[in-house]
Amino acid sequence: MTELFRTAPGTTATELRYLALGDSYTIGEGVPESGRWPVQLADALRADGLPMADPRIIAQTGWTTDELDAAINAVHPLAEYDLVSLLIGVNNQYRGREVAEYRTQFSHLLERATGFAQWRRERVMVLSIPDWGITPFAVSDARGAERIGTEIDAFNLAARQVCGERGIAFVDITGASRERGAEVAMLADDGLHPSSAMYAQWTRLALPAARQLLATS
Repeated sequence: MTELFRTAPGTTATELRYLALGDSYTIGEGVPESGRWPVQLADALRADGLPMADPRIIAQTGWTTDELDAAINAVHPLAEYDLVSLLIGVNNQYRGREVAEYRTQFSHLLERATGFAQWRRERVMVLSIPDWGITPFAVSDARGAERIGTEIDAFNLAARQVCGERGIAFVDITGASRERGAEVAMLADDGLHPSSAMYAQWTRLALPAARQLLATS
């Protein structure tokens, strides 16, 4: 079983605290810890001169929105954070669950994320769901790449709309996943999950948003 969460050790009062919530894409299934995109993002922000602590990650391969919510209840991440990211929903789509259900549960998770950010919505960032339909793993899926992509677009539209209603930053990494996500170098060994190199692409897209969020008072 992929690890449930990682708590950044030795965080000091002067460091900016970062909480990353999600599923396999956040825990980095199939890549070393240093290759996970939240870890890469924290490293990039430190390179910019920001005193970032290592991220605390609450994520596990296979989680849906309600499973992430239950895990948060079990872990009780009660600390206050300066930056919170959320990337969730691919397993809702994979299991054939309804977009309407996702929208409701995603909205609840976004509210919880805002609470962890000390109710500063300007410190919360959502990443879109990547398109796994273009990967070698998806070749055997009866739905086909086109249908998978259409369904993911619907889930992402719901997430984008909820973020827009709440003034939450939304970072679109789906295009990057479609552009290069089928390349061998951009895939983990399972032919489904991203490699560290693909996560670096996501980090590049998320970094400007994270910089802007952390610049707010």
